[in-house]
Amino acid sequence: MEKEDLHILRLMGELDQDGSSSQRELSQRLNLSLGLVNTFLKRLVNKGYFKVKTMPRNRLKYFLTPEGLARKSRLTAEYLRYSINFYRDVKNLLIGKFSEMERNQVSKVLFFGAGEVAELAYLYLQFTRLELSGVIDDEQRGKNFFGFVIKGTESIHDSGWDMILLTQLDNTEDTILKLRQVGIGSDRIAAI
Repeated sequence: MEKEDLHILRLMGELDQDGSSSQRELSQRLNLSLGLVNTFLKRLVNKGYFKVKTMPRNRLKYFLTPEGLARKSRLTAEYLRYSINFYRDVKNLLIGKFSEMERNQVSKVLFFGAGEVAELAYLYLQFTRLELSGVIDDEQRGKNFFGFVIKGTESIHDSGWDMILLTQLDNTEDTILKLRQVGIGSDRIAAI
């Protein structure tokens, strides 16, 4: 699914729930620039997906048209297909990575990253002989992850582990460099 289509789907969802939100409010809620929200709104209105009614105090209210509902439904179905394929791909990568670890006599794994990918990794870890020894994530330090307290990078040497699994998909190269700088060998770092 194209990034632009995802933004449009999210915008259509927000407008469908509350058609009287200002462009500034939409921009903040969707974490998009005001100019991008304005461009998307004009496009959605020009294509007939929304009708606009002027309200008091120079506000606009957006109403989803039948064509807009059909477009939103198509985008939602496309997003679900994309999500299922992404989930399937991550599942296959994790199962393969865990099998490789078991073949290499790894028994304890440390997750680096505590987001959705880590949650999937934890789920599939339950079907192996591998044991989770902890979770490192500087931004989520102190929070709970399936009974583990998430720790910061400074605690990376505290828990006994054989291999670190990068359970965050962004900035993989930077993360590996960061781990190497704190003394972790490349042979002890696994990326999905």
